[in-house]
Amino acid sequence: MAVAAQVLRSEWTKIKSVRSTVWTLGLALVVTVALGALISALAKKDFDRLDPQGKIEFDPTFVSFAGMGLGQLALIVFGVLVVSNEYSTGMIRTSLAAVPQRATFLFSKITIATLLAFTVGMITSFAAFFTGQAMLGIHRASLGDPGVLRAVIGGGLYMTLITVFSMGVATMLRSPMLALGILMPFFFLISAILGNVSATKKVGRYLPDQAGQKVMQVVTVGDDAPYGPWGGFAIMTLWVVAALIGGYAVLARRDA
Repeated sequence: MAVAAQVLRSEWTKIKSVRSTVWTLGLALVVTVALGALISALAKKDFDRLDPQGKIEFDPTFVSFAGMGLGQLALIVFGVLVVSNEYSTGMIRTSLAAVPQRATFLFSKITIATLLAFTVGMITSFAAFFTGQAMLGIHRASLGDPGVLRAVIGGGLYMTLITVFSMGVATMLRSPMLALGILMPFFFLISAILGNVSATKKVGRYLPDQAGQKVMQVVTVGDDAPYGPWGGFAIMTLWVVAALIGGYAVLARRDA
């Protein structure tokens, strides 16, 4: 226990001493809240132009999370940097010499980064919700409405899991450029294409981001997904677990 506590303190020191990792967390909050507020204001302006079906399917809670897609970009960068910085600088050799128990080393790093991502994710999710609802005016939802609190908490959990998934992938790839070069197109291009093309839509809905975002939705009219909010969250969790297992397997079997 004493060793684990020391490693946790060491990983906390590493993260807070690198300004780029700290700035990415702040950027995730600002971008998500600001873009969500802008989209919410535009949605309020255009609400009366929606057809009857569009008004039925309108989800004010999910609209306030419109900036989450861009905000997750910063969290992906954060997750990758937390793991890959030591590989790019060569400090990984020193770290593993100091902590030869690789499971302790890896999961201490992941634990500290996850706690930070969870804190920022929850603050961001609640801030985006309240700001977005203020912009929506009479079309707003209340935190006490059915499913809304679950969706807001789910937004924070989604941001946390995106970060952890990125750390698992970065541990497997051991290179910040390679990890970002795969994760960015995956989330911002491949997932969008698979989810919007009829031939691949059924496959796309099982990708981590598309499945995980279901937990942030309150209005599900017209949604034909074969799982509910927590079912989608569970699918995303399985992706995260697989990434962590893969990352540990690579770290355990390969030299620094």
